[in-house]
Amino acid sequence: MSSVLDEAAWSSLQGVHARFAETHGLAARYQSDVAPFHALADPADPQAWADLAELVGPGAEISVAGGPDIAFPGWEVVATIGGTQFVDVNLRAAPDREAVVLGAADVPEILDLIARTQPGPFRQRTIELGTYLGIRREGALVAMAGERLHPSGWTEISAVCTDPARRGQGLATRLVRAVAHGIRERGETPFLHTSAGNANAIRLYQSLGFELRKRTLFGHYRALA
Repeated sequence: MSSVLDEAAWSSLQGVHARFAETHGLAARYQSDVAPFHALADPADPQAWADLAELVGPGAEISVAGGPDIAFPGWEVVATIGGTQFVDVNLRAAPDREAVVLGAADVPEILDLIARTQPGPFRQRTIELGTYLGIRREGALVAMAGERLHPSGWTEISAVCTDPARRGQGLATRLVRAVAHGIRERGETPFLHTSAGNANAIRLYQSLGFELRKRTLFGHYRALA
């Protein structure tokens, strides 16, 4: 598998998502209203962590995918969470007639759905990172999925969620396949992340044709004064 997936956020911010990047040396982050993600050229490099400290300032709390469970000078570890990265190996991608493209006008409804389902962070401008699709019932947004990180040759599927009252109808599966169809149409390969403890999501993604590529840590860190 391509090594760009090891540092997917860094690759995205140095490439397709460069217009959203704030960069200092070997560290970068998304603009705060786009996404809460920080990235390092190499999470094992002390200089990258020194650059990140200068970028975010004293007292800042940040999260880094693939970060270490020990602190570099100037940092302390707040928490670490086990994570998984899956890649598409046998997914049956297909467009969905009921899925609609979501835009800026839909953000209030998206944020409400995100708050009620907690699929992961979503900010006011996250929708600008890629294509987001939704399904409506009786006018209300009840399910969605979309594109987030975009390392070269790959696109992450994210924000997969369904209103609790509409679960069990296969809406998430349909939307993942529809988003994947759009990714493949560009000649790219879908991938995604989930918590290692989210057994339901892991079972779903494996059943759809995703394969575990690696286990990782999502580290939460605080910059010291």
